Amino acid sequence: DFSKAMSQAGSSQFQEAIRQELEYSMKVELDKILATAPSNELEHTKKDLEGFKKLFHRFLQEKGPSVDWGKIQRPPEDSIQPYEKIKARGLPDNIASVLNKLVVVKLNGGLGTSMGCKGPKSLIGVRNENTFLDLTVQQIEHLNKSYNTDVPLVLMNSFNTDDDTKKILQKYSHSRVKIYTFNQSRYPRINKETLLPIAKDVSYSGENTECWYPPGHGDIYASFYNSGLLDNLIGEGKEYIFVSNIDNLGATVDLYILNHLMNPPNGKRCEFVMEVTNKTRADVKGGTLTQYENKLRLVEIAQVPKAHVDEFKSVSKFKIFNTNNLWIALSAIKRLQEKNTIDMEIIVNPKTLDGGLNVIQLETAVGAAIKSFENSLGINVPRSRFLPVKTTSDLLLVMSNLYSLNAGSLTMSEKREFPTVPLVKLGSSFTKVQDYLRRFESIPDMLELDHLTVSGDVTFGKNVSLKGTVIIIANHGDRIDIPAGALLENKIVSGNLRILDH
Repeated sequence: DFSKAMSQAGSSQFQEAIRQELEYSMKVELDKILATAPSNELEHTKKDLEGFKKLFHRFLQEKGPSVDWGKIQRPPEDSIQPYEKIKARGLPDNIASVLNKLVVVKLNGGLGTSMGCKGPKSLIGVRNENTFLDLTVQQIEHLNKSYNTDVPLVLMNSFNTDDDTKKILQKYSHSRVKIYTFNQSRYPRINKETLLPIAKDVSYSGENTECWYPPGHGDIYASFYNSGLLDNLIGEGKEYIFVSNIDNLGATVDLYILNHLMNPPNGKRCEFVMEVTNKTRADVKGGTLTQYENKLRLVEIAQVPKAHVDEFKSVSKFKIFNTNNLWIALSAIKRLQEKNTIDMEIIVNPKTLDGGLNVIQLETAVGAAIKSFENSLGINVPRSRFLPVKTTSDLLLVMSNLYSLNAGSLTMSEKREFPTVPLVKLGSSFTKVQDYLRRFESIPDMLELDHLTVSGDVTFGKNVSLKGTVIIIANHGDRIDIPAGALLENKIVSGNLRILDH
């Protein structure tokens, strides 16, 4: 046992030596990169690289899944409140004064590449030519006009989306919404083999675009603080931010949740509220809220030891998942940021660049910080508050008559008899937005649809109706044109179908 202990001590000393060597090499490389920064970018670049260095240090310290599965417990009953209970309290007469304490923050760092679009995802047209950003501005403008308030919109951009977003913001200069932006950090991608940055200088245009990445939305706390905007908003009397992904069309300002935060029933304010909703089979990978070491904690699939992944995905044991709609106290962000005590697990995101080089990105997730805040709460909200558009299959749903649009908000049509959304799977011919739009002359009537699968070279004519379960499969080399005015109810269509005009 003595020799075993000695060899373990020896191996841990050896690992520590390797860690120190890696950190030293990283510092040397980052100093070289910093030396190439022009004077007007120096301060900003220095902050970014300091932040990255801290993350890299933690990455070298932590090995293996970051949760001890044995310590995971179900959250206590009162730590996740049903939305109905919060709504039942009603609203106070002075809701306008409560609204004036709120800031809406949208995470706007993502590109539309997964849907075949160049530029920020928020500028993709979603409904009647309106983009995600248009709808967001319309929602907040409607609030400000209805209640005579001044709720501002803050966009967290990345270096990928900042220029294009700022150009488009000019069109809202006359709207009744103050819009602010700040940029999340820009971190260097590292070579998977050497664990050193692949960037040689600070430039991020041309061939250097692949050398840098925005480090996930967990970066919001540091970037918001560093930008000076956090202090300005606190100075204006703002108290809470409502944070959500810009592509979640269900994430609108909810007055009942806001009232619960500002006027808590027990007199003790929450610093952090996470909206969760019930899992369906489609959400098995979503992060879930658990009790861990007497704190609410968000556990993501990447942190789960392999042996427990199936258990984590189980809908019966972990019934809810994080929608990434979060309500956070500004003063708490400031306090924790100044004490440097916001703790978020590191997500290691492997990527292969166009040239075949394997790199890793170190990222964090905004919701993971829940355990650092005092008096956190989960609220189990209706599924309608989670309506993300990640694919053209999602886009088809939100463009269809399943939803009606009012003042920038989408609501499920009253004509739909059951509240669940149909399951839609469009094949690879529909992945890119421009291909998808070309294949639909008009969006089909989907009010009575349960399930739609489309695969291969398929196009839809005008005024098609889909009901029940519809499966359309064009095999390789075949083409199917669904004729204008067709009604497909519980149908499987395969083979070749071409309608020729004569």
